[in-house]
Amino acid sequence: MSGPRPRIDRVSAAAYRIPTDAPEADGTIAWIATTLVVADVTAGGQSGMGYAYADAGSLRVIEGTLKDVLTGQDPLDIPALWSAMVAAVRNIGRDGIAMGAISTLDVALWDLKARLLEVNLAELFGRARQRVPIYGSGGFTSYSNDRLAAQLGGWTSKEGCRWVKMKVGTDPAADFDRVRLAREAIGDAGLFVDANGAYSRKQALDFAERFAELGVGWFEEPVSSDDLDGLRLLRDRAPAGMDIAAGEYGYNSFTFRHLLEAGAVDVLQADATRCGGYTGFLKAAALADAWGLPLSAHTAPALHLPVCCAASGLRHIEWFHDHARIEAMLFDGAPVPHDGTIAPDPRRTGHGLSFRRSEAASFVLN
Repeated sequence: MSGPRPRIDRVSAAAYRIPTDAPEADGTIAWIATTLVVADVTAGGQSGMGYAYADAGSLRVIEGTLKDVLTGQDPLDIPALWSAMVAAVRNIGRDGIAMGAISTLDVALWDLKARLLEVNLAELFGRARQRVPIYGSGGFTSYSNDRLAAQLGGWTSKEGCRWVKMKVGTDPAADFDRVRLAREAIGDAGLFVDANGAYSRKQALDFAERFAELGVGWFEEPVSSDDLDGLRLLRDRAPAGMDIAAGEYGYNSFTFRHLLEAGAVDVLQADATRCGGYTGFLKAAALADAWGLPLSAHTAPALHLPVCCAASGLRHIEWFHDHARIEAMLFDGAPVPHDGTIAPDPRRTGHGLSFRRSEAASFVLN
């Protein structure tokens, strides 16, 4: 890029509510729709797009607080812009809705920077790998047994996933039989379970031992991710070969550091749509590397793809049913699994995604 450095001249955003294709539930909550916040940042005749699966309140933070922080600034100075956005939300609370807004705009800024430089974002970050493994994720507790088996079995047989994950915890009395059904459906593939913090410590210990009989190798949030002592207990007492994972609710580097310092996880999870976009995700990746632990990207597979190509300690991306469905439906350039992996399209600049606004118009929130 030659000539004067461009300045950000426009920041805009909108929110959309997309119904699920069936009722979905996990161990602690149920839902029938997903909210998508999409932002555009323009400079130098180019536009960058970011999005997050966040509450519509994030839209108000973008329009009411962060828009003025970015307007007129150099879009290439992303670390400075990220810090300015974090400072701007101090008095309204950094985590949660505000960090969803920052995450959305940070992704848009990185997309814009790559487009201004006319490169693919994976190349701008610098690759550690060409393709990224995924694991199929869904198996909601609201599903019938037939749908559960069909979904999990489909990911292994049709998309080549080496691992699949299901939800547990809504009805603990039924969980062992559901997990046994899942094992029968997927054969020898890796089986993960996610309790979303629904179990007590003693329940989780009991289920860890019983799930191990069915070859479960990943137990996500067996207790609340706020219960660091409980997670450490599970990590210490779980059968060999069963990883304890948490981190999806990490909104900042301090949360990830606390999980790591407490010895609470075998695998750290991070979600770029919650932890500060690509900038925050790379911070989480650096912390995981420093503790010698693998990192796993939580949901939003198309969004995570370029930054996960760069994270050297990454294990996989969660191919979350609802988000993969939305990204295929509303974004040109959404990746398609091949042999259980996804890869960026090198012909596309930025993160390679374009939002289909006309197709999303019926879902817009006013």
